Amino acid sequence: MERLVIKGLSPLKGSVRISGSKNATLPIMAATLLCSDEVILSGVPDLEDIKVMSQVLRLLGAKVKKEKDVLIIDSSSVNAIELPDAMTRKMRASNLVMGPLLGRFHHAKISYPGGCAIGSRPMNLHLKGFLDLGFGVEAKYGFMEGKGKPRGGKEILLDTPSVGATENIMMAAALVSGETVIRNAAREPEIVDLQNFLNEMGARIRGAGLDTIYIKGVRKLGKAEYKIIPDRIEAGTFMAAAAISDSDVFIENIVLEYVRPVISKFREMGVNIIENGSSLRIIGKRPYKPVDVKTMPHPGFPTDMQAQMMALLTTVAGTSIVVETIFENRFMHVQELRRMGAEIALEGRAAIIKGKEKLEGAIVDATDLRAGAALIIAGLFAEGTTQINNIYHIERGYENIHLKLQSLGADIKRVLS
Repeated sequence: MERLVIKGLSPLKGSVRISGSKNATLPIMAATLLCSDEVILSGVPDLEDIKVMSQVLRLLGAKVKKEKDVLIIDSSSVNAIELPDAMTRKMRASNLVMGPLLGRFHHAKISYPGGCAIGSRPMNLHLKGFLDLGFGVEAKYGFMEGKGKPRGGKEILLDTPSVGATENIMMAAALVSGETVIRNAAREPEIVDLQNFLNEMGARIRGAGLDTIYIKGVRKLGKAEYKIIPDRIEAGTFMAAAAISDSDVFIENIVLEYVRPVISKFREMGVNIIENGSSLRIIGKRPYKPVDVKTMPHPGFPTDMQAQMMALLTTVAGTSIVVETIFENRFMHVQELRRMGAEIALEGRAAIIKGKEKLEGAIVDATDLRAGAALIIAGLFAEGTTQINNIYHIERGYENIHLKLQSLGADIKRVLS
């Protein structure tokens, strides 16, 4: 079993380049099922989740080849509409193939997906959207199945702005005749990237990034070449790493508008941030101010940065409050941060943090992807050695994070137990 070993208190200096977005790549990979031509994606990160999604596409009959950061997908031979239970349990984003399969073949059957245990993420909004499009939908025995002839001209109102449901409905509707309107749609940057990719294949979609998306169905989608956007959560993670270690770090390959909520909160704390085109310079110099954070759908503070922000706030004198509104079980990192000396009290979906002057190295577990990132950040500040186990969670979403931190001067190693 692999683990990360960090010796803290080493200042960081230099520049780091952000990889392509995991959360943008996965739905775009699923969307390639909508066409029977070759699609070339560049800027694709080398991550476990990307490998799992590649396996998913291959199981359905697609040909997938990766060359460095370029992914070549040919879905012309796709001949299956059902995904085995063992595969969907590996990764929640596997549910995103249901929309494209319904759009292209009018039939799809998948089991309920797995992923990080950060809380309930029901599929009811996805299924309601498919039902509104005219597909017959059935959910039983752990499987979801949709089939039938869809109809266009439908308005779909999401009860909550679910990212996954918005993506799945967009993909299913791309080949449905007439105009589909999604109201209360998720506004995340990854939704915009999916729209841009689908349009590159010949779809007619507008409105992504706002709360209403309009989709005019087309008869066929074709080949495309597309570059994935940078990962805004990886950018935020390195911002937190620089701030907690009082370091001077350049972060390159960023879409600044996509990390604006994080930049705003860091500046409120007193972190010096210099913007320059597609890069940021983070100059961390204490003392910082305690702040209150409330996770919200985009353009609010992202839930995927909550754990990393909390790790930073455990080292800021005074009292900070973090409220998690998206997932009800996303405080599993709290117990691990406590092992390192953090003082955190939980009251429902609120964490009350009393900042301390120092943390101590400890043996901790990465309970999920972003929790693992938070423990890395805490380890950079902690006295002594921090050992992080279960790092497969981290490698699902961060490309060579230990090597990137090493290049900045961090004393971090990936070792076999």
